[in-house]
Amino acid sequence: MSPLLDGIDDLLEEVSQGSENLSGPLRITAPVTFGEIYVAGMLARFGAKYPDVTIDLRLSDAYADLAADGIDLALRIGHFDLSSMKVRRLTSFESMLVASPAFLAQSPDILKPEDLAEVSCIVDTNRRLPRRWHFKRAAEKRVVHVKGRFQVNSAHAAAELACQGLGVAYIPSFAVSDALERGALVPPLPGWTGEKGMWRRSISKAVPFRARYGR
Repeated sequence: MSPLLDGIDDLLEEVSQGSENLSGPLRITAPVTFGEIYVAGMLARFGAKYPDVTIDLRLSDAYADLAADGIDLALRIGHFDLSSMKVRRLTSFESMLVASPAFLAQSPDILKPEDLAEVSCIVDTNRRLPRRWHFKRAAEKRVVHVKGRFQVNSAHAAAELACQGLGVAYIPSFAVSDALERGALVPPLPGWTGEKGMWRRSISKAVPFRARYGR
């Protein structure tokens, strides 16, 4: 995630467009899990540099109408279709298959992606196709249809449920890095990689921050 984190500070500077005496609200939106983990530190640094700016951070996994809501900067996964926004790719990330050691000790063996059809999976409904999980190993590609008792609309909640031993989860890497370091979660299919995602940022073209609040 370091390329993304290094670039986010620069994005806020781009929103301000070189202004030195900013004041007024800066409206930012980001997905819930990413915002909770990473965005606070970014905003603290920006707020210290521009003390007259008030920051309105809106964490939501829903795709709101950014132009209508007056959003200055949006951090999102996937594609934007709004012509009123300047969109740029930031970096990519990978979804990971994870489970707790306790769950794996009592579940059927998971030796290949198809084995997931026989185990309880935790479904993150934020995905476009939540129950279709994609895997790749060298030239091999597999798509598995999964099922499970737990369905949530939060990668963080899916990770917590997996830590509690309630199933296998398929989660963006940025949401499970801490649990992997602690050993609370492990990848049950070494050698197989998950679906690639892309972080993009969008800045309003119609009402730039500098135009509203001056240099």
